[in-house]
Amino acid sequence: MDKLARNGAPIRLAVDVGGTFTDVVLDTGDKYFTSKIATTIDAPETAILEGVGIVLQKAGINPSQVTGFVHGTTLATNALIERKGARAALITTEGFRDSIEIAYESRYDQYDLALQKPDPLVPRYLRYTVSERVDVRGRVLRPLDTATVSQLVTGLQQNEIEAVAIGLLHSYANPEHERVLADMLRAAGVEAEISLSSEVCPEVREYERFMTTVCNAYVQPLMARYLRALKEALVAEGITCPLLLMTSGGGITTLDAAIRFPIRLVESGPSGGAVLASGIARQLGESKVLSYDMGGTTAKICLIDDYQPQNARNFEIARSARFHKGSGMPVRIPVVEMIEIGAGGGSIAHVDDLGRLNIGPESAGSTPGPCCYQKGGIRATVTDADLLLGKIDPDSFAEGRMQLDSSLAATALSRDIAAAMGVELVQAAAGVAGMVEENMANAARIHSVEHGANLSEYTMIAFGGAGPLHALQLAQKLNIGRIIVPRNSSVGSAVGFLWAPIAYEVVRSCYMTTQRFDAETANSLLADLQAEANEVVCRDAGQSNVEVKRSAYMRYVGQGHEIEVPLPEGELSAEDSAVIQSSYEFHYQRLFGRTIPQRDIEFLSWSVEVSGPRQVLENNSEVPETQTIRASTQRSAYCPGLKAMIDYPVYERDKLIPGNCLSGPALVLEAQTTTYIPDVYNMYIDNYLNLVIDRRDI
Repeated sequence: MDKLARNGAPIRLAVDVGGTFTDVVLDTGDKYFTSKIATTIDAPETAILEGVGIVLQKAGINPSQVTGFVHGTTLATNALIERKGARAALITTEGFRDSIEIAYESRYDQYDLALQKPDPLVPRYLRYTVSERVDVRGRVLRPLDTATVSQLVTGLQQNEIEAVAIGLLHSYANPEHERVLADMLRAAGVEAEISLSSEVCPEVREYERFMTTVCNAYVQPLMARYLRALKEALVAEGITCPLLLMTSGGGITTLDAAIRFPIRLVESGPSGGAVLASGIARQLGESKVLSYDMGGTTAKICLIDDYQPQNARNFEIARSARFHKGSGMPVRIPVVEMIEIGAGGGSIAHVDDLGRLNIGPESAGSTPGPCCYQKGGIRATVTDADLLLGKIDPDSFAEGRMQLDSSLAATALSRDIAAAMGVELVQAAAGVAGMVEENMANAARIHSVEHGANLSEYTMIAFGGAGPLHALQLAQKLNIGRIIVPRNSSVGSAVGFLWAPIAYEVVRSCYMTTQRFDAETANSLLADLQAEANEVVCRDAGQSNVEVKRSAYMRYVGQGHEIEVPLPEGELSAEDSAVIQSSYEFHYQRLFGRTIPQRDIEFLSWSVEVSGPRQVLENNSEVPETQTIRASTQRSAYCPGLKAMIDYPVYERDKLIPGNCLSGPALVLEAQTTTYIPDVYNMYIDNYLNLVIDRRDI
């Protein structure tokens, strides 16, 4: 029987390890307890255990009472960006050794004559080939040459390979050669972790499939060691409940699945923020929402329509050129679609050779951190600027556990920005804040244009440690009139972990067309996919009441990209071909405004997602009776309209109740962040204790 809180509810922990801070949330059923600790980069579990200890002590909970632990981490992402993963090798079909280097045979920036593509994760001398060939239907054209395989073992062992990615041509249609190859390597004594493309990404397009498998292999030893060590550390502390992991697709998976496929964790933190924003949107009846998450290292922006974040199958890691598609490493995994840029509180500000102010993407991180942290940082950052602008209280930062030094921030900004640009210190700080907001606005505009969205119709939901500091100025640039800052906004992604369902999605390619629809093959494939997903959700995670979502990725014959189309429930029959075609045309029309008559439609891939019960959130958008409140104190802060420091009324968020209202300018102070409200906005507290901020008619 599960151990329960005093009110009978399960006691759950959520931990989000970011590049700068580690956020911890304890849910006792009727209250959240939170902490924000500087991330210990070399040993992330150290900050996790410290943060967990703080919230358990606050709540008076014994570690043995915890019934659930959900974790999201940037460790896999950072290892790929910083090239700090395992020594990996790639084994592929003879003739395809250079696929991951040839890539798309295109330049991501046609006009950059000095363009240099990033080096592949696996250098050429560690890319091996075997003699074999399977066609697109899975038929064996050339059997696997076992003598070729035997020759690989010596090379792998001499090069001290820690991880092997096996990606053979068309293995999604017939994985037998990959499986035999892996078995032979293990039998020959190869101790490296082995990733098969037929398991990691069984889909068409060999470049993306190989890259996804290489990335998975590259981080697998690191993630396996970390996750197992974290589990052992939690058990040693008395937390013996299952350790679950947040995935990039917005669901939760098991420890074993995360160790096998760590590539699915690359956007685990940001996806939690999207889950949070979509839940709040549903609670408040906001059908169009822009999720804005600004932390210490990056800012993430996601569009949410009809209470669902947009999803994708493609994601680029470690782009070498900001906003340029094709400059990163493409992976095919289920992911919440968002745009992420190097614009966080720790982003470093500098003036280039042309005298232009630039922000990031380089970050001071948690070590040494911004100058004001007093940890040895010497370069001016966004947090240093926010402190000098009066947005941050130096005495209550991070719940008062971190004292900030304004003089160190002033020294860095004076030297790096003010002197270089010939402006006063306060104007230099305002320039840094304004530039990072403009960078985020540009990212949001690009993202909205790509999706045909008019941002003036959207409500912004802002969270993350630095999100509320910049949300209102960003909203003005985007012509967004309503901004919502939720409770526990500084640890929003971790709260989202607690709202996410246990879920697992499996995708596999299998070609057919609507005119030659093979119901028997489709049913067999879908049954296999559901069984694989059930194994994670039902067997490993113990979920019994599950929801199954089935879909196909389809396109007109001759097109290069496909769209997702939901499939009918139950066993498919030959007659369902017409139903699926009609559904495809409906979704195609909605996306592109037209259909193509008399053109056959082809299935490329099939998907099954199995998910457990979703948390039921109370839905109450009623506006409480408003009542004006008085400020508790005042603080000098920067006014963009006057371009000067003025006195701002300061309100303590934990003392606000539903119906309280105020008019800007104002600062709403809470333990881990501050909401900065300019003079053209009104704010009230709704029934969920969210800050609802509306722009006044001018």
